[in-house]
Amino acid sequence: MTENVMEILLSTRNKVLDEISGLSYEQLNKKLGVETWSVAQVCHHLYLTESVFTQAISFGLAKSNGKKAEPKPVQLAVDRSQKVKAPDMVVPGDEPLELEKITELLNQSRNLFLEFYNQLEDKSILAEKSAKHPLFGYTPLDQWVDLIYLHEERHIEQIREIKSLL
Repeated sequence: MTENVMEILLSTRNKVLDEISGLSYEQLNKKLGVETWSVAQVCHHLYLTESVFTQAISFGLAKSNGKKAEPKPVQLAVDRSQKVKAPDMVVPGDEPLELEKITELLNQSRNLFLEFYNQLEDKSILAEKSAKHPLFGYTPLDQWVDLIYLHEERHIEQIREIKSLL
C-alpha cells in the first residue's frame, strides 16, 4: 500500500504542477466570479488542506484513547457534482500569488507531510486510529492519507475548468 500511495501522491501533485505551469500571473490570479476561486487560490487551498491533514493525522496518532473508525466513502471527495464549502481554516486568502510562490507552498506542504509519513515505522497503525474529518466524521487515518490525493484530483478538475473559461 505504502508504495502505491507514494506513487499516487507524486502523480497527482505532478498533475497539479503541469496544469499551472505556463500560466501567466494574470491567468493564475483571475477570478471568474465573486464566489469563485482563482487557480492560485485553488492551489493555496491545496497547500492549506495538506498542512491541516498532516496535523490531523499526527493528532490522531498521538491520542492515547484514539479509536478505530469504520472506513468512509472518501472516494466521494473527487465528485465535483457535490459542492462542499471549505472549512474556514483551509479557505485561501485573496492576495495574488506568483507561480514560484505557489510551487514553493505546494512543495512545503508535501515535504512536511512526507517527512511525517516517512517517520512512521509501522504504517498499519494508521488504519487503527482515527481523527474527525469535517465532512466524513471520524475517519481512519489511512483514509486521511488517501484524501490528500483524492482532494487534489477534485481540484485538478476545478483548475482545468477555470483554465477552460479564462
